[in-house]
Amino acid sequence: MSEWTGFLSLALENRKGKTVAKRAYFQGAFKVMRPIYHDDSGQVCYYLLNPGGGYLDGDRYRMEVSLDEGAAATLTTQSATKVYKTPKSLAYQETEITLKKGSILEYLPDPLIAYKDAHYKQKNVVVMETGATFLYTDILTPGWSPDGGKFSYDTIQLMNEIYLDGKLGVYDHIKLAPEQQVLSGMGFMEGYTHLGSMIVVGEGTSNRLLDELYEIIQTEEADFNFGLSRLAVPGFSIRILANSTQLIERIFANCHKLIKQTWFQTTPSPLRKY
Repeated sequence: MSEWTGFLSLALENRKGKTVAKRAYFQGAFKVMRPIYHDDSGQVCYYLLNPGGGYLDGDRYRMEVSLDEGAAATLTTQSATKVYKTPKSLAYQETEITLKKGSILEYLPDPLIAYKDAHYKQKNVVVMETGATFLYTDILTPGWSPDGGKFSYDTIQLMNEIYLDGKLGVYDHIKLAPEQQVLSGMGFMEGYTHLGSMIVVGEGTSNRLLDELYEIIQTEEADFNFGLSRLAVPGFSIRILANSTQLIERIFANCHKLIKQTWFQTTPSPLRKY
């Protein structure tokens, strides 16, 4: 593990209706706050911390998370992930998630902000059993640049692999390289600056739910574009192009609320970070 700038291992189990940690280990520039229970549902919330304040040249992070049968958790970050200039070697993060049947994981990191000359690669691998539920969001935001350019980072590469009962069910790969691509053009950012993605895998997916999600997204009157797609496994993905982090966050929050109400007859807990 010494090659990692930061390493985190978190194993959760359901103990008499309450999700608790049976293992919580971290080292280096990667930490986790004490568990928080926002309500009496037993679902636990953990805030992930990067004490260094951002990702620098050559930083490498690894996170391992596992949920036993019936465990339920929310993982989020304390603040946005900032990737600074990486002149020699890219910044890298990999996450491995294991979900047993009946478990629920909401992985809701704050936006990723890539600054000038940043090169960042991220890989998430999720291994699920039928009956587990996984909800994930990410938002890409271009950072400030001295020359005022909108896409001054080097490369952002995000990969998501989701395996259901041992078979690959979802492969999602985003690679944005401004020097090689015309990001403002068709097929990329299409005139927008911010990109949001939501991936949900769960047995409760239905055409009715997708129709309701479509209607909720359509109620927003701001300037944005979106796509809603059903996956090959029980689940769906939402992609949003916009010019505001807050707009994407609001749309995802409304979708998240509907999913929780439909599947679990509850509502998401507010993740206040101040």
